[in-house]
Amino acid sequence: MNKEDLSAAVRQLCQEKNAIIMAHYYTRPEIQDVADFIGDSLALAQQATRVDADIIVMCGVHFMGETMKILCPEKKVLVPDLTAGCSLADSCRAEDLEKFIAEHADEKPLVVSYVNTSAAVKALTDVVVTSSNAKHIVDQLPQDAKIIFGPDKNLGNYINSVTGREMILWDGACHVHSRFSLEALLALKKQYPDAPVLAHPECKALILTQADKIGSTKALLEYTKTSSAERFIIVTESGILHEMQKACPDKEFIPVPPETTESIGCHCNECEYMRLNTLEKLYACLKDEAPEIEVDAQIAKKAVLPIQRMLEMS
Repeated sequence: MNKEDLSAAVRQLCQEKNAIIMAHYYTRPEIQDVADFIGDSLALAQQATRVDADIIVMCGVHFMGETMKILCPEKKVLVPDLTAGCSLADSCRAEDLEKFIAEHADEKPLVVSYVNTSAAVKALTDVVVTSSNAKHIVDQLPQDAKIIFGPDKNLGNYINSVTGREMILWDGACHVHSRFSLEALLALKKQYPDAPVLAHPECKALILTQADKIGSTKALLEYTKTSSAERFIIVTESGILHEMQKACPDKEFIPVPPETTESIGCHCNECEYMRLNTLEKLYACLKDEAPEIEVDAQIAKKAVLPIQRMLEMS
């Protein structure tokens, strides 16, 4: 089937099976176009608690499917490709975090985990955050609290800088946001001096010093809608460009390339895990109702509490 026929077949299966498709902003354009809901991690988690469907298909990466299953245990949660992982989540294993927490036990720390983590890590966490709400949630925690923040050290450094906290940071990072080229960014700023630089807080500190706007994927998208600027330099995963262009067809969006393009085969900065979501896999996933996400019941029971706490505090 061609792309149009596949998209129509996917929508037909959704109708027949009372299924909804959720897609992250970083997925392929054709996945976003066929989805019922497009958003960042916070928006998709919030939406999951409101939907009336028997099946949720999460087009993103594995931890997002886990989050959906934890929030909606009565629903069947599918993902198009179980191997769509996350370098950030993989950088923080539950057993390693547990040891790290034990090393700071005398300080009785609160554990704040980025949503880009496994269910087992969330089960060790006091409150989950996303890039959309991390500052807002950390600001609500007791001022004298010792906080362990993981796994993204770049986001943690940024939250420390805007809250005045001194959180203890796990040494992890998103491989996509860590590989942006500062040299290329500076060259683009010189070439397009009228273009605001929009950067995700998972980027390295030196990249963020060049930004006019730092925010979550959704925040950057909203900024492009309200800004009077006619072009923007974008420093986040390039999947968001599709939604930006749809929302602002008369504006220009210039992606900053990674330091090297050899490993990813293009001049945009793409997450190869997000790109594992394809229309063909989405169709097969709905047709066969597999692969299905399962989360250990005991882990899910613990992990749902910090996620619910996040939703309540957001």
